[in-house]
Amino acid sequence: MSADIKSRIREQALALGFDAVGFAPAHLSDQVRQWLAEYLAAGRHGDMGWMVEKADRRGDPQVLWPEARSIVVLGMNYGPGRDPLAILGHPERAGISVYAQGRDYHDHVKNRLKALARWMAEEIDSGVKVFVDTAPVMEKPLGQQAGLGWQGKHTNLVSRQYGSWLFLGEVYSTLDLAPDTSEIDHCGSCTRCLTACPTDAFPAPYQLDARRCISYLTIEHKGVIAREFRVPMGNRIYGCDDCLAVCPWNKYATPTGHDAFLPRAELMAPRLADLAQLDDAGFRQLFSGSPIKRIGRDRFVRNVLIAIGNSGSQSLVPITETLLSDDSPLVRGMAVWALSRLLDADRFAALRDRHLPAETDEDVRAEWLEC
Repeated sequence: MSADIKSRIREQALALGFDAVGFAPAHLSDQVRQWLAEYLAAGRHGDMGWMVEKADRRGDPQVLWPEARSIVVLGMNYGPGRDPLAILGHPERAGISVYAQGRDYHDHVKNRLKALARWMAEEIDSGVKVFVDTAPVMEKPLGQQAGLGWQGKHTNLVSRQYGSWLFLGEVYSTLDLAPDTSEIDHCGSCTRCLTACPTDAFPAPYQLDARRCISYLTIEHKGVIAREFRVPMGNRIYGCDDCLAVCPWNKYATPTGHDAFLPRAELMAPRLADLAQLDDAGFRQLFSGSPIKRIGRDRFVRNVLIAIGNSGSQSLVPITETLLSDDSPLVRGMAVWALSRLLDADRFAALRDRHLPAETDEDVRAEWLEC
Protein backbone atom coordinates (compact mmCIF):
# COMPACT_ATOMS: atom_id res chain seq x y z
CA MET A 1 0.00 0.00 0.00
CA SER A 2 2.80 2.43 0.93
CA ALA A 3 4.56 1.78 -2.38
CA ASP A 4 1.38 2.49 -4.33
CA ILE A 5 0.77 5.76 -2.47
CA LYS A 6 4.37 6.82 -3.03
CA SER A 7 4.04 6.07 -6.73
CA ARG A 8 0.90 8.20 -6.96
CA ILE A 9 2.52 11.09 -5.09
CA ARG A 10 5.61 10.91 -7.28
CA GLU A 11 3.52 10.88 -10.45
CA GLN A 12 1.47 13.87 -9.28
CA ALA A 13 4.59 15.83 -8.24
CA LEU A 14 6.21 15.31 -11.61
CA ALA A 15 2.98 16.37 -13.33
CA LEU A 16 3.07 19.59 -11.31
CA GLY A 17 6.54 20.40 -12.63
CA PHE A 18 8.89 19.07 -9.98
CA ASP A 19 12.04 17.50 -11.39
CA ALA A 20 13.07 15.34 -8.43
CA VAL A 21 10.95 13.55 -5.83
CA GLY A 22 12.01 11.50 -2.82
CA PHE A 23 10.69 10.31 0.53
CA ALA A 24 12.38 10.69 3.90
CA PRO A 25 11.40 9.85 7.48
CA ALA A 26 10.31 12.77 9.65
CA HIS A 27 13.47 12.74 11.72
CA LEU A 28 17.16 13.56 11.34
CA SER A 29 20.13 11.54 12.46
CA ASP A 30 22.02 12.25 15.67
CA GLN A 31 25.03 13.14 13.53
CA VAL A 32 23.12 15.87 11.69
CA ARG A 33 21.80 17.34 14.94
CA GLN A 34 25.30 17.29 16.41
CA TRP A 35 26.64 19.08 13.32
CA LEU A 36 24.00 21.79 13.73
CA ALA A 37 24.79 22.23 17.44
CA GLU A 38 28.52 22.52 16.75
CA TYR A 39 27.94 24.96 13.90
CA LEU A 40 25.88 27.26 16.11
CA ALA A 41 28.19 26.91 19.12
CA ALA A 42 31.12 28.03 16.96
CA GLY A 43 29.18 31.13 15.89
CA ARG A 44 29.54 30.26 12.21
CA HIS A 45 25.96 31.38 11.56
CA GLY A 46 27.03 35.03 11.96
CA ASP A 47 24.11 37.48 12.18
CA MET A 48 21.52 34.80 11.48
CA GLY A 49 20.13 34.71 15.01
CA TRP A 50 16.99 32.95 13.85
CA MET A 51 19.07 29.80 13.39
CA VAL A 52 19.71 29.73 17.15
CA GLU A 53 16.17 30.72 18.08
CA LYS A 54 14.68 27.91 16.01
CA ALA A 55 17.42 25.31 16.42
CA ASP A 56 15.09 22.78 18.11
CA ARG A 57 12.67 22.87 15.18
CA ARG A 58 15.49 22.80 12.65
CA GLY A 59 17.09 19.76 14.23
CA ASP A 60 13.91 17.72 14.62
CA PRO A 61 11.06 17.85 12.08
CA GLN A 62 8.63 16.51 14.69
CA VAL A 63 9.30 19.50 16.92
CA LEU A 64 8.29 21.68 13.99
CA TRP A 65 5.18 19.52 13.49
CA PRO A 66 4.63 16.60 15.94
CA GLU A 67 2.14 14.85 13.66
CA ALA A 68 4.61 14.46 10.80
CA ARG A 69 5.59 10.90 9.97
CA SER A 70 7.06 11.25 6.48
CA ILE A 71 8.47 14.02 4.35
CA VAL A 72 8.13 14.34 0.59
CA VAL A 73 11.27 16.16 -0.56
CA LEU A 74 11.00 17.85 -3.93
CA GLY A 75 13.48 19.51 -6.23
CA MET A 76 13.19 21.92 -9.15
CA ASN A 77 16.07 22.32 -11.60
CA TYR A 78 17.33 25.89 -11.99
CA GLY A 79 20.46 25.00 -13.96
CA PRO A 80 21.98 27.91 -15.88
CA GLY A 81 22.35 27.85 -19.63
CA ARG A 82 25.78 29.53 -19.55
CA ASP A 83 28.89 29.67 -17.38
CA PRO A 84 27.94 31.52 -14.17
CA LEU A 85 31.56 32.56 -13.61
CA ALA A 86 32.05 34.27 -16.99
CA ILE A 87 30.75 37.56 -15.55
CA LEU A 88 33.78 37.73 -13.24
CA GLY A 89 35.88 38.69 -16.26
CA HIS A 90 33.85 41.87 -16.78
CA PRO A 91 34.62 44.09 -13.77
CA GLU A 92 32.36 46.98 -14.82
CA ARG A 93 29.39 44.60 -14.79
CA ALA A 94 27.67 43.07 -11.75
CA GLY A 95 27.73 39.40 -10.87
CA ILE A 96 24.38 38.18 -9.51
CA SER A 97 23.92 34.61 -8.33
CA VAL A 98 22.13 32.33 -10.80
CA TYR A 99 19.26 31.68 -8.40
CA ALA A 100 18.41 35.39 -8.15
CA GLN A 101 18.44 36.31 -11.83
CA GLY A 102 14.89 35.06 -12.41
CA ARG A 103 11.68 35.39 -10.45
CA ASP A 104 11.62 34.67 -6.72
CA TYR A 105 11.85 30.90 -6.52
CA HIS A 106 10.10 30.83 -3.15
CA ASP A 107 6.81 31.78 -4.80
CA HIS A 108 7.20 29.43 -7.75
CA VAL A 109 8.15 26.41 -5.65
CA LYS A 110 5.64 27.09 -2.88
CA ASN A 111 2.69 27.38 -5.27
CA ARG A 112 3.44 23.89 -6.59
CA LEU A 113 4.05 22.53 -3.10
CA LYS A 114 0.62 23.79 -2.09
CA ALA A 115 -0.95 22.20 -5.15
CA LEU A 116 0.67 18.86 -4.31
CA ALA A 117 -0.36 19.16 -0.66
CA ARG A 118 -3.99 19.85 -1.63
CA TRP A 119 -3.95 16.79 -3.85
CA MET A 120 -2.48 14.66 -1.04
CA ALA A 121 -5.11 15.89 1.42
CA GLU A 122 -7.99 15.27 -0.97
CA GLU A 123 -6.90 12.12 -2.77
CA ILE A 124 -5.01 10.10 -0.15
CA ASP A 125 -6.33 11.64 3.07
CA SER A 126 -2.99 12.91 4.33
CA GLY A 127 -2.48 15.69 6.81
CA VAL A 128 0.04 18.07 5.23
CA LYS A 129 2.22 21.11 5.78
CA VAL A 130 4.48 22.71 3.16
CA PHE A 131 7.88 24.37 3.61
CA VAL A 132 10.41 26.15 1.42
CA ASP A 133 13.70 27.44 2.86
CA THR A 134 12.10 30.27 4.83
CA ALA A 135 11.09 27.75 7.50
CA PRO A 136 13.42 26.06 10.03
CA VAL A 137 13.94 22.93 7.94
CA MET A 138 17.29 21.26 7.28
CA GLU A 139 16.53 20.73 3.63
CA LYS A 140 19.85 19.37 2.46
CA PRO A 141 20.12 16.50 4.97
CA LEU A 142 16.48 15.66 4.24
CA GLY A 143 17.26 15.76 0.52
CA GLN A 144 20.09 13.30 1.07
CA GLN A 145 17.89 11.00 3.17
CA ALA A 146 15.29 11.09 0.39
CA GLY A 147 17.86 10.13 -2.25
CA LEU A 148 17.83 13.42 -4.19
CA GLY A 149 21.55 13.99 -3.75
CA TRP A 150 24.22 14.35 -1.10
CA GLN A 151 25.72 17.24 0.81
CA GLY A 152 28.98 17.97 -0.91
CA LYS A 153 32.14 19.34 0.65
CA HIS A 154 30.74 22.85 0.07
CA THR A 155 27.71 21.79 2.23
CA ASN A 156 25.26 22.26 -0.66
CA LEU A 157 23.23 19.44 -2.15
CA VAL A 158 24.76 17.78 -5.20
CA SER A 159 22.64 15.69 -7.55
CA ARG A 160 23.99 13.11 -9.96
CA GLN A 161 21.37 14.29 -12.46
CA TYR A 162 21.17 18.06 -11.82
CA GLY A 163 24.56 18.89 -10.35
CA SER A 164 24.46 21.82 -7.94
CA TRP A 165 21.27 23.36 -9.28
CA LEU A 166 18.22 22.18 -7.36
CA PHE A 167 15.74 24.31 -5.45
CA LEU A 168 14.28 22.25 -2.61
CA GLY A 169 10.88 22.18 -0.92
CA GLU A 170 9.07 19.79 1.37
CA VAL A 171 5.62 18.47 2.11
CA TYR A 172 5.38 17.09 5.63
CA SER A 173 2.83 14.28 5.79
CA THR A 174 0.98 12.39 8.52
CA LEU A 175 1.24 9.23 6.41
CA ASP A 176 3.87 6.68 7.42
CA LEU A 177 5.54 6.15 4.05
CA ALA A 178 8.57 3.95 3.50
CA PRO A 179 11.65 6.15 2.99
CA ASP A 180 13.69 5.99 -0.20
CA THR A 181 17.29 4.89 -0.10
CA SER A 182 19.56 7.64 1.16
CA GLU A 183 22.12 8.91 -1.36
CA ILE A 184 25.78 8.24 -0.60
CA ASP A 185 28.60 10.76 -0.89
CA HIS A 186 30.17 10.87 -4.37
CA CYS A 187 32.66 13.71 -3.80
CA GLY A 188 35.62 11.35 -3.53
CA SER A 189 38.97 13.16 -3.33
CA CYS A 190 37.75 16.24 -5.24
CA THR A 191 38.27 19.60 -3.52
CA ARG A 192 37.45 22.01 -6.35
CA CYS A 193 34.66 23.70 -4.43
CA LEU A 194 36.90 24.31 -1.43
CA THR A 195 39.79 25.81 -3.38
CA ALA A 196 37.47 27.93 -5.55
CA CYS A 197 36.13 29.95 -2.62
CA PRO A 198 37.43 33.54 -2.89
CA THR A 199 37.24 34.16 0.87
CA ASP A 200 38.33 30.79 2.30
CA ALA A 201 34.91 30.19 3.86
CA PHE A 202 35.49 26.45 4.30
CA PRO A 203 37.60 25.67 7.39
CA ALA A 204 37.41 21.98 6.44
CA PRO A 205 35.52 19.79 3.96
CA TYR A 206 31.78 19.72 4.74
CA GLN A 207 32.11 22.78 6.99
CA LEU A 208 31.12 26.35 6.13
CA ASP A 209 31.81 29.51 8.10
CA ALA A 210 29.03 31.76 6.90
CA ARG A 211 30.81 34.79 8.29
CA ARG A 212 33.36 34.46 5.49
CA CYS A 213 30.93 33.49 2.72
CA ILE A 214 30.20 36.06 0.00
CA SER A 215 26.60 34.89 -0.24
CA TYR A 216 26.14 35.57 3.46
CA LEU A 217 28.03 38.87 3.36
CA THR A 218 26.10 40.28 0.40
CA ILE A 219 22.66 38.99 1.41
CA GLU A 220 22.34 38.30 5.14
CA HIS A 221 24.90 40.65 6.69
CA LYS A 222 23.31 43.99 7.48
CA GLY A 223 26.29 46.13 8.43
CA VAL A 224 29.70 47.13 7.15
CA ILE A 225 31.49 44.33 5.31
CA ALA A 226 34.95 43.75 6.77
CA ARG A 227 37.88 45.03 4.70
CA GLU A 228 39.48 41.61 4.32
CA PHE A 229 36.56 40.43 2.21
CA ARG A 230 36.05 43.42 -0.07
CA VAL A 231 38.74 42.79 -2.67
CA PRO A 232 38.01 39.02 -2.87
CA MET A 233 34.35 39.87 -3.53
CA GLY A 234 35.33 41.25 -6.94
CA ASN A 235 32.13 42.18 -8.78
CA ARG A 236 29.89 39.71 -6.95
CA ILE A 237 27.10 41.96 -5.67
CA TYR A 238 24.44 39.41 -4.69
CA GLY A 239 25.44 35.89 -3.77
CA CYS A 240 28.29 33.80 -5.12
CA ASP A 241 28.22 30.73 -7.38
CA ASP A 242 31.90 29.81 -7.38
CA CYS A 243 31.74 26.66 -5.25
CA LEU A 244 28.61 25.49 -7.04
CA ALA A 245 29.79 26.22 -10.56
CA VAL A 246 33.11 24.34 -10.35
CA CYS A 247 31.56 21.06 -9.21
CA PRO A 248 32.39 18.34 -11.78
CA TRP A 249 28.95 16.78 -11.34
CA ASN A 250 27.54 19.76 -13.26
CA LYS A 251 28.63 18.02 -16.46
CA TYR A 252 25.44 15.97 -16.12
CA ALA A 253 23.23 19.00 -15.44
CA THR A 254 20.86 20.51 -17.98
CA PRO A 255 19.56 24.09 -18.24
CA THR A 256 16.29 24.70 -16.46
CA GLY A 257 13.05 24.24 -18.34
CA HIS A 258 11.13 26.48 -15.93
CA ASP A 259 10.36 29.90 -17.38
CA ALA A 260 10.30 31.47 -13.90
CA PHE A 261 13.94 30.51 -13.33
CA LEU A 262 15.25 31.87 -16.63
CA PRO A 263 17.41 34.97 -16.15
CA ARG A 264 15.84 38.36 -16.72
CA ALA A 265 17.83 40.15 -19.42
CA GLU A 266 18.44 43.18 -17.21
CA LEU A 267 20.00 41.01 -14.47
CA MET A 268 22.35 38.87 -16.54
CA ALA A 269 25.18 41.42 -16.71
CA PRO A 270 23.93 44.80 -15.43
CA ARG A 271 26.25 47.80 -15.48
CA LEU A 272 27.56 48.85 -12.08
CA ALA A 273 27.05 52.46 -13.16
CA ASP A 274 23.31 51.91 -13.54
CA LEU A 275 22.91 50.01 -10.28
CA ALA A 276 24.83 52.60 -8.25
CA GLN A 277 22.32 55.27 -9.25
CA LEU A 278 19.25 53.43 -7.95
CA ASP A 279 17.20 55.25 -5.35
CA ASP A 280 14.75 53.34 -3.17
CA ALA A 281 11.87 53.62 -5.66
CA GLY A 282 14.07 52.57 -8.58
CA PHE A 283 15.44 49.65 -6.61
CA ARG A 284 11.97 48.42 -5.71
CA GLN A 285 10.80 48.72 -9.29
CA LEU A 286 13.78 46.91 -10.79
CA PHE A 287 13.63 44.06 -8.29
CA SER A 288 9.88 43.61 -8.02
CA GLY A 289 9.21 39.88 -7.80
CA SER A 290 12.90 39.18 -7.19
CA PRO A 291 14.53 37.71 -4.07
CA ILE A 292 17.00 40.61 -4.24
CA LYS A 293 14.31 43.03 -3.12
CA ARG A 294 14.41 41.79 0.47
CA ILE A 295 17.88 43.19 1.26
CA GLY A 296 16.80 46.75 0.51
CA ARG A 297 18.41 49.48 -1.54
CA ASP A 298 21.10 50.55 0.95
CA ARG A 299 22.67 47.11 1.43
CA PHE A 300 22.43 46.49 -2.28
CA VAL A 301 24.24 49.71 -3.17
CA ARG A 302 26.81 48.90 -0.46
CA ASN A 303 27.60 45.74 -2.45
CA VAL A 304 27.66 47.63 -5.75
CA LEU A 305 30.14 50.14 -4.37
CA ILE A 306 32.51 47.37 -3.30
CA ALA A 307 32.37 46.06 -6.86
CA ILE A 308 33.04 49.58 -8.15
CA GLY A 309 36.08 49.81 -5.89
CA ASN A 310 37.34 46.59 -7.44
CA SER A 311 36.58 47.61 -11.02
CA GLY A 312 39.58 49.89 -11.59
CA SER A 313 37.31 52.04 -13.77
CA GLN A 314 37.87 55.79 -13.67
CA SER A 315 34.56 56.29 -15.46
CA LEU A 316 32.77 55.25 -12.26
CA VAL A 317 34.39 57.96 -10.12
CA PRO A 318 31.77 60.72 -10.72
CA ILE A 319 28.85 58.44 -9.83
CA THR A 320 30.66 57.22 -6.73
CA GLU A 321 31.43 60.78 -5.60
CA THR A 322 27.72 61.64 -5.59
CA LEU A 323 27.15 58.86 -3.07
CA LEU A 324 29.43 60.53 -0.53
CA SER A 325 26.34 62.60 0.32
CA ASP A 326 23.88 59.69 0.37
CA ASP A 327 21.37 59.54 3.25
CA SER A 328 22.63 56.08 4.23
CA PRO A 329 25.85 55.89 6.28
CA LEU A 330 26.34 52.38 4.92
CA VAL A 331 26.38 53.73 1.38
CA ARG A 332 28.57 56.72 2.25
CA GLY A 333 31.15 54.51 3.93
CA MET A 334 31.45 52.16 0.97
CA ALA A 335 31.65 55.12 -1.41
CA VAL A 336 34.66 56.30 0.59
CA TRP A 337 36.32 52.91 0.27
CA ALA A 338 35.57 52.65 -3.47
CA LEU A 339 37.08 56.07 -4.13
CA SER A 340 40.17 55.20 -2.09
CA ARG A 341 40.71 52.39 -4.57
CA LEU A 342 40.02 54.42 -7.70
CA LEU A 343 41.75 57.73 -6.98
CA ASP A 344 45.38 58.63 -6.50
CA ALA A 345 46.44 59.73 -3.02
CA ASP A 346 46.27 63.48 -3.71
CA ARG A 347 42.76 63.43 -5.18
CA PHE A 348 41.50 61.20 -2.38
CA ALA A 349 43.07 63.45 0.28
CA ALA A 350 41.33 66.47 -1.24
CA LEU A 351 37.98 64.71 -1.03
CA ARG A 352 38.65 63.69 2.56
CA ASP A 353 39.46 67.27 3.55
CA ARG A 354 36.17 68.37 2.05
CA HIS A 355 33.85 65.69 3.44
CA LEU A 356 35.36 64.42 6.69
CA PRO A 357 34.72 67.56 8.82
CA ALA A 358 30.96 67.33 8.15
CA GLU A 359 30.66 63.56 8.63
CA THR A 360 28.85 62.55 11.82
CA ASP A 361 28.63 58.76 11.50
CA GLU A 362 31.48 56.98 13.26
CA ASP A 363 31.68 54.10 10.78
CA VAL A 364 31.97 56.51 7.85
CA ARG A 365 34.57 58.59 9.66
CA ALA A 366 36.52 55.40 10.26
CA GLU A 367 36.47 54.64 6.53
CA TRP A 368 37.89 58.09 5.72
CA LEU A 369 40.64 57.74 8.31
CA GLU A 370 41.58 54.14 7.51
CA CYS A 371 41.70 54.46 3.75
